[in-house]
Amino acid sequence: MLKPFCQLPQSMQNDIVREYYDMLAQKKFSLFVKRIFEIISAVFVLVVMSPILLFAAIAIKIDSKGHVFYRQVRVTRYNKDFRIFKFRTMVNDADKKGPLVTVKNDDRITRVGKILRKTRIDEFPQMLNILKGDMSLVGMRPEVRKYVDRFTEEQMAALLLSPGITGAASIQFRDENDMLDKSKEPETTYIDEILPIKMNINLEYIKGLSFWGDIKIVINTIACVFKR
Repeated sequence: MLKPFCQLPQSMQNDIVREYYDMLAQKKFSLFVKRIFEIISAVFVLVVMSPILLFAAIAIKIDSKGHVFYRQVRVTRYNKDFRIFKFRTMVNDADKKGPLVTVKNDDRITRVGKILRKTRIDEFPQMLNILKGDMSLVGMRPEVRKYVDRFTEEQMAALLLSPGITGAASIQFRDENDMLDKSKEPETTYIDEILPIKMNINLEYIKGLSFWGDIKIVINTIACVFKR
């Protein structure tokens, strides 16, 4: 459910966010169905995938030093910080050894990490974030605080919803790492060129939000994974 507008953080209380808020206020049933579907899906995936997830966890520990999970701080609904669950695919303390964005041939990615990234298995632990209420199945990808602090007033409207494991922007930019790999300054390219386009897609998602729209995005995501 949506918070009363007056209870939103001050950074989100502006006229243009109010327009998006009013759109979502008209879709309370869709938001309710979306949440129920996500909880059921998260439980189902964790149960069915448990053998593969256990195998992945063991492989990570054998392959390199460090924790099994990557718990970076990201930003969720209403501009709040949370810690994301992902399988660690990079060397320990990778954030301190390079930029926050990852290029295709990033030498910080481990051998097992390359496989997990290609199959998207590294994303499955985020089902725990869904159960906790920090994330959704479909929505904008959760960004780090550094990038959210650069959002325009309109882009802050994307934080009216929880970030997702997948989304329309994620599908369109599924080859994002390839794009960044060609850049001399990957992080600058991401902030100045890729992020604005992603945010426009995320805002359009809010305007057209529907349960069946989410189902379509999930199906397209699965199709993209199998095409790799």
